[in-house]
Amino acid sequence: MKKMLFIYNPKSGKGMIRTHLAEIIDIFTKAEYFVTVHPTQCSGDAGTFARDYGKNYDIVVASGGDGTLDEVVNGMMEADSDVPIGYIPAGSTNDFGSSLSIPKDMLEAAKRIVKGTLFPCDIGGFNDKNFVYVAAFGMFTEVSYETDQNLKNTLGHMAYIVEAAKKVWNIPSLHMKVESADFSVEGNFTYGMVSNAKSVGGIKGLTGGNVELDDGLLEVTLVSTPKNPVELSEIVSALFLGGAESHLVKRFQTERVLFTCENPVAWTLDGERGGEYVSADIFNKRRRLNFISFN
Repeated sequence: MKKMLFIYNPKSGKGMIRTHLAEIIDIFTKAEYFVTVHPTQCSGDAGTFARDYGKNYDIVVASGGDGTLDEVVNGMMEADSDVPIGYIPAGSTNDFGSSLSIPKDMLEAAKRIVKGTLFPCDIGGFNDKNFVYVAAFGMFTEVSYETDQNLKNTLGHMAYIVEAAKKVWNIPSLHMKVESADFSVEGNFTYGMVSNAKSVGGIKGLTGGNVELDDGLLEVTLVSTPKNPVELSEIVSALFLGGAESHLVKRFQTERVLFTCENPVAWTLDGERGGEYVSADIFNKRRRLNFISFN
């Protein structure tokens, strides 16, 4: 029998996986997988377990939010493993799952894992770390990990909006230099992200058009600091409401981009704390890992 390592976060998405766990394992077993199941015990546990044991299996399946998937991916990267990864979304947002057209129904996602095809996906490099779909700084980047888990479970996406509303009256301004092979700019920014996803924060189209997850390119979005409420309204319209392009929002694609700032800047990687840096070298690792895709 083929060997599967199934790592799941029992706290993600109202803990709903507990309701479906036996059925999911049954689906995998009927597909002739010998399944090892590991419920995560604490933050970072998914990554450690994937790093230490994942390479010994034919496939590693992660279930949880994007943070759980991020841990598993980083663990597999640390082990220099090319074992395929399957994903059963169980969080509140599940941006990466949406980008790969993974069903929200957990049982359907499990069924498709045993029937899906391999998709060689780009992975982002961030200094000496990795990220699956987004690295970001500035306004709203703290929303994901500052939002109470119970509130996420109760309100879903609305929980992020509630937390984000608290930030509107305290807009950060970071003076940064941004350099890539074809683009260079220096200025004051309130938000920036480098992504490889069709959805960020549950919002499709936020990263711009023509997004491909295996083209060797990352999508960069920079938001200049608004000087007044009118400019803030213009930014919100351009980013979230499908409004006209704004000179305050810059977007471009690149294989590599360097961010530098005089003082350390806090970054998030896939919605989790990524650390503070005065220099962030972000680059694309083209088709580095194979995911089970349903496109």
